[in-house]
Amino acid sequence: MRFADPVWLLLLLVPAAWAWSRWRRRREPPAQRIGFPGLAFLAGAPVSRRSRWPWVPDALGLVGLALLVTALARPQVPHEVRQIRSKSRNIMIALDISSSMKAGDFKPGNRLMVARKVLADFTRERQGDLLGLVIFAGRAFLQAPLTPDTDLLGRLLGRIDIGMLPDGTAIGTALTMCLAQLKDLPPKASVVVLITDGANNTGKPSPLIAAEAARAIGVRIHTIGVSAADTTGPDKQFIWRWGGRAPDRLSSGDEATLKRISDRSGGRYFRATDPETLERILQAIDPVERQEVKISETRDYRELYAWALAPGLLLLAAGTLLSATRLRSLP
Repeated sequence: MRFADPVWLLLLLVPAAWAWSRWRRRREPPAQRIGFPGLAFLAGAPVSRRSRWPWVPDALGLVGLALLVTALARPQVPHEVRQIRSKSRNIMIALDISSSMKAGDFKPGNRLMVARKVLADFTRERQGDLLGLVIFAGRAFLQAPLTPDTDLLGRLLGRIDIGMLPDGTAIGTALTMCLAQLKDLPPKASVVVLITDGANNTGKPSPLIAAEAARAIGVRIHTIGVSAADTTGPDKQFIWRWGGRAPDRLSSGDEATLKRISDRSGGRYFRATDPETLERILQAIDPVERQEVKISETRDYRELYAWALAPGLLLLAAGTLLSATRLRSLP
């Protein structure tokens, strides 16, 4: 069961405060009372049934108010739940958007522009699959959780640009975020595709620890290093120094790290030196075994507010009627 408007439940404080005030008032003597002579001779008189239930009207009113508040919150239960069985692949993409992706060795445009276009084409062909996207630089961000909406993912890819995150390369953080999306899904049909042009230099955990986590849950990580043999063009001005080397060039050490990430998780390492190679690599990654996934889809909810509204009104009416007739009391 769920509540469509749960904020109304805060009004339950009103009957609670009313009950507390009534209880406190009953424990205090009334401010004004009628003086009677001594009634000690009535000490042994039998107590009538009516005098034993003075609290009933208040209790009925309290429960009635609580039911009315519950009705305002609109309790609902699933009315039509469908079990959908589909064979799909679960693919999380981790895309590097650090400043080194501005390098102009991939024509036309830079590395990020080419990667966005190739990935957009790749996602359009994944009908029936679940895809998600993590972008990373100095930090990682879940741009899209796993979704079958490939059109939405394509639009999100078109909006990605360098500078959306602080600069750096947090590969381990991005991989961990991808694994969090895949950990409860069939591992044989789950894969992470990492696209980067550099080495990890910030964030936690380290890429190799993330690879061990992937191995533990049975998810493969395919790594793609994007960098031409020679980087040319005006993008040399974006060179920063990380350990004494230019970050816009994929070194042999970087490649070795990416290979270790893939090897530990059972995936493969690829080197993309141009847009055509990157497209062929993604096509090679495509034949991942599909597994049947069960999805519970709730299409409609049944309203239950009437089951709280009607008893609440009846209890309020009963409490008011009793306090004015059979259980009437004087101050």
